[in-house]
Amino acid sequence: QVQLVESGGGLVQAGGSLKLSCAASGRSFSHYDLGWYRQAPGKQREFVAAIGGTTYYTDSVKGRFTISRDNDKHTVFLQMNSLKPEASPIYYCIADSPLGGPASWGQGTPVPVPS
Repeated sequence: QVQLVESGGGLVQAGGSLKLSCAASGRSFSHYDLGWYRQAPGKQREFVAAIGGTTYYTDSVKGRFTISRDNDKHTVFLQMNSLKPEASPIYYCIADSPLGGPASWGQGTPVPVPS
C-alpha cells in the first residue's frame, strides 16, 4: 500500500478554479491506478475521476475537471474549473494497487464553494 496526502483544498468562489494535489509515498507508484472521490455532508462518497491507462470522469465534471499524474514526483492532480456551489465537499484521493488488496485513501481536503 501507499500513503496518500492531499493538498490544495480551500474556499473558492463559484465559477473559479482550484488544483488539488495528492502526494504518495511507497513503491511502484507508476503501476497504481489513481483517482479522486468526493463526499458532501450527509451524502455518500462519490466517484469523480480516475487515471490508469486512460482517464475516466463522472458525467457532472466532464469538460470542467482534469485528472493527471506525475510518476516522477509520485503525485496525482485534479484541476477543477468552473466550480459549482457546493456545501463543503471533501475530496479524497485513492490509489489502487495492480496486485489487488485494499485501496489506499488520503485523509481528504475540503473544497467549499459558497453560493
